[in-house]
Amino acid sequence: MTYSVEISGATFTFHSWGAAYWEEERMLLISDLHLGKIMHFRKYGAAVPRLALLENFRRLEKLEAQFKPATICFLGDLFHSHKNREWELFQGWTYGSKAKLILVEGNHDILSPLLYEELGMEVLPEWNIGPFWLTHHPAETDQKFNIAGHIHPAVRLGGRGGQRMRLPCFYLRSNQLILPSFGAFTGSHTITPEAGDRFVVLAGDELVALEQRGKKKTLSLNQPS
Repeated sequence: MTYSVEISGATFTFHSWGAAYWEEERMLLISDLHLGKIMHFRKYGAAVPRLALLENFRRLEKLEAQFKPATICFLGDLFHSHKNREWELFQGWTYGSKAKLILVEGNHDILSPLLYEELGMEVLPEWNIGPFWLTHHPAETDQKFNIAGHIHPAVRLGGRGGQRMRLPCFYLRSNQLILPSFGAFTGSHTITPEAGDRFVVLAGDELVALEQRGKKKTLSLNQPS
């Protein structure tokens, strides 16, 4: 369920649900929950099961119990739309959380920062901390290692038997880490791998580490971790 990597002298543990835990800072990083999206679609007639509403919060509670973070940082698009019933569920979750809660704003975060501040959350446009620059949109920089979200990365995988599948992933480049979307019912964007790109793929409860070694647009399932 977890896979650890060293980035800029810091240890990060990736979880198969799409969260990353920065060991030294005791910080849990989560991107693109898009809370409120399920209720938004249900309002307009989409057949989304009610149980899907609770899945994000169940996972948040389990991750906090597992890692016991001092800080939980949401890398943008925490709430997808205008305030709806999912805000009440989120509010209830924050009351039970023991961590400091920080939101790095994303393009979908249209709710007033005052609502988050009433819950004791800090809202930032970006966050420079240690050797890292935390943003919602991936950003190019030579100064610090960028950790971001926004694009909901996924990769196409192929096997020797002709199997093909597309799975979400952690996307590692030379100076950047892009987290997968954490939220249920969020979709994904397929990455075209380039030489040297690394991926930690979310395969159910497992994580599979792969590296792009050639020019193929499909990663091989048979590469060693």
